Amino acid sequence: MQRAPGKVLLDAVCNHLNLVEGDYFGLEFPDHKKITVWLDLLKPIVKQIRRPKHVVVKFVVKFFPPDHAQLQEELTRYLFALQLKQDLAQGRLTCNDTSAALLISHIVQSEIGDFDEALDREHLAKNKYIPQQDALEDKIVEFHHNHIGQTPAESDFQLLEIARRLEMYGIRLHPAKDREGTKINLAVANTGILVFQGFTKINAFSWAKVRKLSFKRKRFLIKLRPDANSSYQDTLEFLMASRDFCKSFWKICVEHHAFFRLFEEPKPKPKPVLFSRGSSFRFSGRTQKQVLDYVKEGGHKKVRFERKHSKIHSIRSFASQPTEPNSEVPKQSPQSTGLTYGEGAEPPGGHSCQQGRELKVSAEEPGPQQSPSLQKSPLELSVNSPGGAAPANVTLSPNLSPDTKQASPLVSPLLNDQACPRTDDEEERLPTDKAYFIAKEVSSTERTYLKDLEVITSWFQSTVNKEDSMPETLKSLIFPNFEPLHRFHTSFLKEIEQRLALWEGRSNAHMQGDYQRIGDVMLKNIQGMKPLAVHLWKHSEALEGLENEIRGSRRLENFCRDFELQKVCYLPLNTFLLRPLHRLMHYKQILERLCKHHPPNHADFRDCRAALAEITEMVAQLHGTMIKMENFQKLHELKKDLIGIDNLVIPGREFIRLGSLSKLSGKGLQQRMFFLFNDVLLYTSRGLTASNQFKVHGQLPLYGMTIEKSEDEWGVPHCLTLRGQRQSIIVAASSRSEMEKWVEDIQMAIDLAEKSSGPTPELLASSPPDNKSPDEGTAADQESEDDLSASRTSLERQAPHRGNTMVHVCWHRNTSVSMVDFSIAVENQLSGNLLRKFKNSNGWQKLWVVFTNFCLFFYKAHQDSHPLASLPLLGYSLTIPSESENIHKDYVFKLHFKSHVYYFRAESEYTFDRWMEVIRSATSSASRTHVLSHKESHVY
Repeated sequence: MQRAPGKVLLDAVCNHLNLVEGDYFGLEFPDHKKITVWLDLLKPIVKQIRRPKHVVVKFVVKFFPPDHAQLQEELTRYLFALQLKQDLAQGRLTCNDTSAALLISHIVQSEIGDFDEALDREHLAKNKYIPQQDALEDKIVEFHHNHIGQTPAESDFQLLEIARRLEMYGIRLHPAKDREGTKINLAVANTGILVFQGFTKINAFSWAKVRKLSFKRKRFLIKLRPDANSSYQDTLEFLMASRDFCKSFWKICVEHHAFFRLFEEPKPKPKPVLFSRGSSFRFSGRTQKQVLDYVKEGGHKKVRFERKHSKIHSIRSFASQPTEPNSEVPKQSPQSTGLTYGEGAEPPGGHSCQQGRELKVSAEEPGPQQSPSLQKSPLELSVNSPGGAAPANVTLSPNLSPDTKQASPLVSPLLNDQACPRTDDEEERLPTDKAYFIAKEVSSTERTYLKDLEVITSWFQSTVNKEDSMPETLKSLIFPNFEPLHRFHTSFLKEIEQRLALWEGRSNAHMQGDYQRIGDVMLKNIQGMKPLAVHLWKHSEALEGLENEIRGSRRLENFCRDFELQKVCYLPLNTFLLRPLHRLMHYKQILERLCKHHPPNHADFRDCRAALAEITEMVAQLHGTMIKMENFQKLHELKKDLIGIDNLVIPGREFIRLGSLSKLSGKGLQQRMFFLFNDVLLYTSRGLTASNQFKVHGQLPLYGMTIEKSEDEWGVPHCLTLRGQRQSIIVAASSRSEMEKWVEDIQMAIDLAEKSSGPTPELLASSPPDNKSPDEGTAADQESEDDLSASRTSLERQAPHRGNTMVHVCWHRNTSVSMVDFSIAVENQLSGNLLRKFKNSNGWQKLWVVFTNFCLFFYKAHQDSHPLASLPLLGYSLTIPSESENIHKDYVFKLHFKSHVYYFRAESEYTFDRWMEVIRSATSSASRTHVLSHKESHVY
C-alpha cells in the first residue's frame, strides 16, 4: 500500500464508505516538519509519509462548493455536516451568537431528534459543540423547539444552508505578511484567493482576475490581469513563514482553481530532457463539473444511505442487525485502510457515544484486532457479505438499506441483464392482417387498464380497510364508483381474448373465417358502458374529495403518501382516479384506426363506425370534466414537489410548462427549475432534503411582464430577459428549441394574464423573491448572519423519496415539458411484449412493457402486479440502428441518452410503428400551435 500513489489510499477510503462524490474530500497529515499538508495523489505514499506508524492521516473536506445543492448524495452532505460540526468545535467556523445557536440547534435535532427541554439541556451539558457554549444554551433550546418533525437529513441540509452564507465557511487561514509587513491571513475558496485580517475578510481576488500564481522561496506571488479600473499593481506579493508553507499554499490554490474552474483534469506537461525549472505539481482527479456530470448521468452504482439520529439512547451493535442475502455490500479491499472513528465525527449511519471526534485513517496495514474506538463504541451496520459471514474485524460503513434503493431518474437500477430470461428467435406464427394487431392492442392495453383499476379497487381499498384513516363519505365516493367498472372490464377483456384466440386459430379453427374482426365486440361493450357513465361522472368528485380531505387531515396525507411508496402504485395515486376517463380516449383512437384501415365494404367496417360514433359521443360529454381534472391533478402533483409555497391550487390557475433553465446572477449561471402558470412564473432550486423537493426562491407575476431575447447583451447562448413590474431576471435555455418553447408559452401566458382581472396575489409562503441582477457582486448574495434564523423555510414531513417524478427527470435531463405534452401523453399510452437488448449483450430478453407518463415500465409478464424497473424517456433520442451496430433483426428501434443505449424489437410492422409513434411523442414535444390544432381536431 505504501508504495502505491496517494490516489490509491483516497480511493480505498471512498470505496469503503461507498462515497460516490469523494472528489470533494482529501487526506491531510503532518509532514516531517509538522506542517499539515494534503496527501499528493500522484506521488507514492512512502515518499510522503516517512514514519507511517506515528502519523495520523485525516479524511476531511477539501473543496467546499458555493452551493450545497450541488452535492447530489445524502452521504456526502452528511460528511460535510460532520466537517462543519468539527470546524465549529475547533473555532475555525466563526460567526455571531445567533448563527452559532441556530447551527447547533440543527446538530442537536440530527443527533437526538425532536425537542424535549430537559433532554436538550442534559445533552448540551455533556456535549460541547463550540467554545463558550453555556452562554448560548437558552438560544439553542429556543431554536431547537422550531425544528420538530425535521429528519436528520433535513437537519444536515439546513446546517449547510446556514453555514454556506457565513464568511468563514470552508476557510482555512494561512498566516502571511503583506509588503508593508502587516500580519494578514491568506485563504483560498471556490471563488478565488481571499485576504483576511484576523477573521475579517479585507480583500478578494476572483479567479477571473488572476493571470498567474507562483512562489519564490517564501514569497507568494499573484499576477493579475490588466484592469483599467483597478488601483492594484500588476503583481501582488505576500511573505509567508517558510518556503514549505508557501509551496503548500500554492499547491492548494492550484488545486482549487482546477477543481472549480476547469472542465476536465489538466493533462501532464512533458518532462524536460535535461533539467527542469519550477514545480511539476498539477491537480489530479475529476473536476467539479466532471463529478456533477458523472452523478447526473447515473454512471455509478446507487447504494441507499439511510441517515438516522446519531445519538439515540438505545445503541444497537453490529451483531444485532438482521442480514439479507441480496444486500448491497460496501467494497472491502484486501489491503484496505483501517478506518477508526477517533476524535470528532460519528461514522456515517452509525451512532457515536463520545463527542468531539474526528474521522482518522491509519496509514499502516490493518492488524487482526479491532481499533480501540470500535471497542468503545459499537456502531450500527446493516450490510453483510455475499460470500458468507462478515469478518469479525470488519470496519464500518454507511448504514445501507438494500430494500429501499433510490431509483435514479436517469436509469433505473433494475435495467440489467438478470431481469428476465433470454430469448433469441422466439417467432410466433401470427395473422398478418393489420386489423389483427389493432385488435391485439385493444387486448394488451385493456390488461394494463384492468391492473390500474385494481390499484384502486383492490390494493388501495384493502389498505384503507386495514387502517381507519379515511372518512366513510370519501370511501363511498371512491370505491362504489370503481368496482362496477372493474367487473365490466374484466368481462370485456375476456371477450376480446376469446375473439383473438379464434382469430389466431387457437380454438374452433374451422370457424375462424367468421371471427377475423373486432368491431362487433367493441360495439357491444361500448354500448354496455353507457349505463356506467354515471360512475364516470363521479370520478371528478372523487378526485376533488380525496385532495380536499388530504388537505385537512395530516393522517390521511401520510397514509396516501405511504401507499404511493408501494411498488404497485407506480404512478401518483390521483392519476389512477383519472384512468377511466383516459381509457375512453384510447377506445376512440383505436376505432379511428380500424375505420381508416377497413374499406367501406368490409364486414367489420359498419360495426367499427357505429362503435366510433358511440364512444365519440361519450368523450364529448366528458370533455370539459377531463380537461379540468387533468389540470387539477397536475397542480396537486406539483404541490408535492414544491416547498415554500402556500396556495398553489386555486380556482382559475392553469399549469402551462415546467422545466430546467439557468438563471444568471452574481455567481454566474445557476441551474433553476421554473414553473409557468397562466398568472405567475415560479423559480426554484433543488432541495436536497430527504423529501427531494424544490424550494421556491421567487415569483414573477405575468401581469405587465415583457420578454426579450438578450443573447448579444449578456454573451450567453439562448438567453432571455424577463422584465416584470417589480423585478427582472435573465435566464438561459439548454438549446435553441428549448428557448423557443419557453418564449412561445411565456408570451401566451402573458397574453392570458393581461386579459384577466389584474395582478396575481402573493404565492410564496416565506421565502423572499430573489431580486438580484447579474451585475451585482457576489456580496449581494450574502445574507446577514442576524437574518439567518428567519431563513429556514418550514419543512413539512413529505414523502421520503420523490426522486423519480417528472420534475426531477426534467432537472436531470435539463429539459422541459408542457401541459399540452402531458395531454398528448395521456392519449399515447401503449402496452405489449417487446424484446430488449443492451449495447454490449448478446441475447434478447422478452419483457412486458407499458408506456405511460413519458416513461417505459418493464414487467417480466403482464400478470405481474408491479414493474421491475422504469425508464423515463425525456431527453432520449429515438432512432433505427445503423448497419455498423450489427443488429440483424426486423422491427428494431434504439433508445439513446448519453452513455445509455437500449435496443427494442417489436413483433410486427404495425406494433413497431405504434411504439415509434408513442415514444416519439415523449422524446420530442411538438410546438404548441401544431399540438393545439391536433387536439382541436379530436373532440377531447
